[in-house]
Amino acid sequence: MNNKQSQHGQRKLAADQLDTPHVVFFVLAAVAPLTGMVVVTALGIALGNGGGMPVSFIAVAAIMLFFACGYAQMAKRFVNAGGFYSYTVRSLGNKVGLAAGIIALLGYNGFDIGGFGTVGFYFQNIIGDLTGFKMSWMVWSVIAALAVFIITREGAAISSKVLGVSLALEMLVLLVLDFTILFKHGFSWRAFDPHVFTKGSLGLGLLFAGNGYIGFEATSLYSEEAKDPRRTVPRATYWAISIIGVFAAFTTWAFVSALGVDQAQSKGLAHLDAGDLIFSIANEYLGKPYTALMEVLLLLSLFAAQLALHNSATRYIYAMGRSGVLPRVLGNTRDSNGAPANASLFQVTVSMIFVFAFFLSGLPPMLFIVPAMTGFGTLCIIVLQFIASIAIIVYFRKVKDRDYLRMLAFPVIGTIGLGAISALAITNFSTMAGSDSKVIALLPWLLPIGAVAGYAYAAWLQRKKPAVYAAISLEPEEL
Repeated sequence: MNNKQSQHGQRKLAADQLDTPHVVFFVLAAVAPLTGMVVVTALGIALGNGGGMPVSFIAVAAIMLFFACGYAQMAKRFVNAGGFYSYTVRSLGNKVGLAAGIIALLGYNGFDIGGFGTVGFYFQNIIGDLTGFKMSWMVWSVIAALAVFIITREGAAISSKVLGVSLALEMLVLLVLDFTILFKHGFSWRAFDPHVFTKGSLGLGLLFAGNGYIGFEATSLYSEEAKDPRRTVPRATYWAISIIGVFAAFTTWAFVSALGVDQAQSKGLAHLDAGDLIFSIANEYLGKPYTALMEVLLLLSLFAAQLALHNSATRYIYAMGRSGVLPRVLGNTRDSNGAPANASLFQVTVSMIFVFAFFLSGLPPMLFIVPAMTGFGTLCIIVLQFIASIAIIVYFRKVKDRDYLRMLAFPVIGTIGLGAISALAITNFSTMAGSDSKVIALLPWLLPIGAVAGYAYAAWLQRKKPAVYAAISLEPEEL
C-alpha cells in the first residue's frame, strides 16, 4: 500500500482519483445551478439590479478570473487539502492562517447545517404537494445526512459520479427553458444598457451574483486526490469560474428577457414571498408538467449541493485533524479507499445536533435555521476568499516573483473586487440572509470572534504544543 501509515492510522487521502472534469463537478454541484437560479438569481432580480442582473454575473466572473490568476499559481506550488486555509498559512503565518481556518470551519459547517434544513423543508413540501405523502422535514434531513455520509465514505470518485449526473440534469432542464424563451420570445439586449444595470441596487446585484461562486475553492481542496494536481487544479479553477459565469449570465438573460427587462424587478418583487419567480416563467413557456419536473430536479440539486459542500467541510476538518489542530482521529482515512470518513462522520453529527436543536425549538426551518446558517456560511466564505486573495499577493511579493501582471496586477484587481463584495455582504447581511430577525443580524459578530479565537489558539499551541504548531505549516507528505 502506498498510503502513508502512522501510529494514528492511515492519514493520507487516496491520490490520482480525480481528473479535471471530476473536480469541476464538485465545484459546479456546490454552486447548484438549478437551486442558484431558483433562489439566488430570483433574489438578485427582485432586490438587486433587476433586468441588469446578467451584467452582475459577468462582472463577478471577471473579478473571480482576476483572482484566479494568483490562485492557480499557488495551486501549482502547494498541494494541500486545506485549501484557502493552507495558502494563508504559507503566506501570512500559522496564527493568521489558523484564524482563516476557523472562519472556513464556521462557514462550511454553517452552510451544511442550513443546507440540511433546506433539504428537509423542500423535500417535505415538494414531495408532499406532488404525491400527498407527508413526512416531517426533520426526518428528511436525517435521511439526507445518512445518504451524504454513506456516499462520502465511499470516496471522492463515487461522489463525483453522483454529482456529475445531477449537474447534467440541472443544466439540461435550465437550458431547455433558456432556448425555449430564445426561440419563442427572443433575448433583449436592453439588459446590457448602463441605464438598466445601474438601476435598483447594483451593489446587491453584485452580492447575489457573488453568492453564485461560493465553494469554487473546492478545486484546491481536492488537490491531494487529483491526477497531476499542479495541472488539474488550475485548469479546473478556470473552467469552473468560466462555466459558472457564462451559464449564469446566459440563463439570467433569458429570464429577464421573458419577464421584460424594464419590468423584471417589479415582477421579481411580486413573486418574492412565494419564491416561485423562475417556476412561473417555466409554467408560462413550458407548462405545468415541465414545472413539476423542475421541482423534482430542484430536490436533486439541493442534495447534490449538500453532498459537495459536505465534502468541502470534511476536507477542512481532515486537514486540521491531520496536523493535530483538531483531534488527530479526524485526520484518519479509510484503509480501503482513503476517504476522510472520520471527518465526514464528525461533520454530519455536528450538523444534525444543531438541526435537531432547531427542530425542538418548533420554529419553521425557513424562518430561522436556513437564513441564519446559510447566510452566515455565505458571509464567512466570502470573507475567506478575500483573506486568501490578500495572502496570495503577499506570498508572491515575498518570493519576489517578477511576473507583475499575473502575480500582482490581476490579483490586486481581484482582491479589490472581493473586498467590495465582502463589504456588501457585511453591510447587507440581513438582506442576504433573507431575514429581519435581530438575532440573525448579530451573527456576523461570530466571524471576528472566531478569527480572534483561531489566532489565540495558535498562540497557545506555539507555547504549549510547539510540535503541533510546527505541523500547521508542514506539507502533507511530512505529516
